[in-house]
Amino acid sequence: MTKNTPPGSDKDTDQRPGRDALDRPLVKRFYKEVSAAEIDGKFHIHLDGKPVRTPAREKLSLPTARLADKICEEWRAQGEYIEPQSMPLTQLANTAIDGVSFHLDEVREATLAFAGSDLLCYRAERPQDLVKIQGEKWDPVLNWIKTRFDAHFEIGAGIMHVAQPKDDIAKIDAHLKTYDPLILCPLQVMTTLTGSVFLALAVAEQHLSEDEAWHAAHVDEDWQFEHWGGDVEAERRREKRHKEMKSAAEFLRLVREI
Repeated sequence: MTKNTPPGSDKDTDQRPGRDALDRPLVKRFYKEVSAAEIDGKFHIHLDGKPVRTPAREKLSLPTARLADKICEEWRAQGEYIEPQSMPLTQLANTAIDGVSFHLDEVREATLAFAGSDLLCYRAERPQDLVKIQGEKWDPVLNWIKTRFDAHFEIGAGIMHVAQPKDDIAKIDAHLKTYDPLILCPLQVMTTLTGSVFLALAVAEQHLSEDEAWHAAHVDEDWQFEHWGGDVEAERRREKRHKEMKSAAEFLRLVREI
């Protein structure tokens, strides 16, 4: 859901020399000073004294000073051209404000859908060492889910669908309904990146660090790399997604001022 449109500018775009013509043109940096101003309990990002707006023209309004400061740092770090991909916290804020806030039920339902087929509930039948590693990494998280939310989820072997108790899925849904758009947005990102709403919830509720959740989500992949090796392109894709995971977790901490 992340948008690539450079936020906060009313200026015409300018094609940077050397970029592919099919790429979206980047916006030249048009500001000198970046600041955050508290207005009615919210923190607004200003460029040369003017409020930044999201791609949908909403004000970039943030709930905490720490998040606002970090987003200011992203804007200050821009060079001659504004590189949206180098501003992950800004992009998450834009997505939460422009997208999630207007489609809260749909995003929650899409996130909840993982509970019915969560990665942690589908185990390998063999080899035994992989089965063992999955149990060591995943069973403690499912036990935490059971304790934290009073919800029990069934485990299956192989790829056959495992039907999960509707009442227990409803308990996860009830908790997701307590999240506002600025919390649900990074949670949805982490869920998609890991294939597990349970791992994402463990990060959101400070039971696991983002690195612990990330490595738990990639037990199978790590086992394959160890035994069969990987390729450079796959490792690059994984590193890119790992950075997205870290950014989502950081955004969540900053929203909650943890």
